[in-house]
Order: sequence, then C-alpha cells, then structure tokens
Amino acid sequence: MLTISQLAKRFGLSRSTLLYYDSIGLLSPALRSRANYRLYSDEDVERMETIDLYRQAGLPLEDIGRVLASGRSSATELLGNHLESLSLEIRKLRRQQQMIVELLQDEVVLRQTRSLDKERWVAILRATGLSEDDMGRWHQEFERLTPEAHQDFLESLGLDDNEIARIRKWSRDVDS
Repeated sequence: MLTISQLAKRFGLSRSTLLYYDSIGLLSPALRSRANYRLYSDEDVERMETIDLYRQAGLPLEDIGRVLASGRSSATELLGNHLESLSLEIRKLRRQQQMIVELLQDEVVLRQTRSLDKERWVAILRATGLSEDDMGRWHQEFERLTPEAHQDFLESLGLDDNEIARIRKWSRDVDS
C-alpha cells in the first residue's frame, strides 16, 4: 500500500492533484488507515498509470473518467476524436508558422524553424540525387501508402489547396 505522498511522488504529481482526483471520483484510495490516511493498492496504482497515460495523450479528466467507466470502446472513440482534433490544431499551427515566416521574410529565421517550404524540400531531394522522375515516384508511393499523411506533408510545405489537389490527383492517376 502507498500513502498519498508516495503515490504523488511516484507519478510526479502534487498531493492536491490526487485529492482532486479523489473528489471527482477519478481515483479513490482502496483503504484508509486507522488515522484516516489514504492508502492506495496495487490496483489503484494501475488505475493511476492508466490515468497518467491518458493525461500524457492529452485527454481531459472528464474523458478519462468516461473511459475508465465505460471501457475500451469508449477509449477508442474518445482517442479517435482527440487525434482528429490534434490534427486540425497542428494544421492550424503550421499555417501560423508559415505566415510568421512570410511576414518576417528572413532566410535565417526560416532555416532556424522546423518548417520546410516547397523550394527547400525540392532542393534537399535534388541534393540527394533524385531526378524529377524519382520525385514523381516518391509522391506516387506516398499517396498510395498513406494518402492522409501525404496531404498533411504537402500542407506542411505551405502549398495552396489547388496545388495539393493537383499533386495528389497526378500521384493517383499516373498508373491508371
């Protein structure tokens, strides 16, 4: 059995966080000592590990509570929704990043960011010895194997919707 302080230390949480989890029914201790101290069992530690895992994935406490109460199917749905939300947020952040780089118009800043534009990406591919045909096959395989990731990648280069649609259509139609 672990005390609240021991459990808090093990998970890098504050004591008040565990008290809050108890107050909302997310993690209640298995037992209380004679002095009324909270005591957490191995099962409580496993539950806390699950809570911690879902927190690291970014799920809100309310959703974690639903998952713990409902089981795997609830987790799949909630995680799927959260993943979709994260993808939209990442897309939005990429656009903001590209806009800032464009506003700054500073090549040094561009090189220091983790973003690439089309010109830099093509330059990298050419520097590795890829020909136009090689680059075309690269796009075709990317589209064939992971079309959504291909879309995300093209968006990350700052391409407009029309150019992305054209590249993806070409990538699909080449073998047709």
